[in-house]
Amino acid sequence: MRQLKLIWDFRGPDALKIAQHHEIHLKEFIALQDTNLNITGYQELSPMHSIAFMVVDEIEMKPIRDALKPHRGELYIE
Repeated sequence: MRQLKLIWDFRGPDALKIAQHHEIHLKEFIALQDTNLNITGYQELSPMHSIAFMVVDEIEMKPIRDALKPHRGELYIE
């Protein structure tokens, strides 16, 4: 089954802190929704751009996307 990486972009001098905090909320959502996967994280792409992300099975993507409104997504490859 394909897995998708849902991504939230944060920009500005506080982008990394915001991405770290957003990951906390993603973990809370996973706990409440009892989703199949629990892969989350954050990454600093540059000093002014960081992301938070969550990996979901393709069949779970639409309801999670509609609930959390990620900025973009991509195919997840381990």
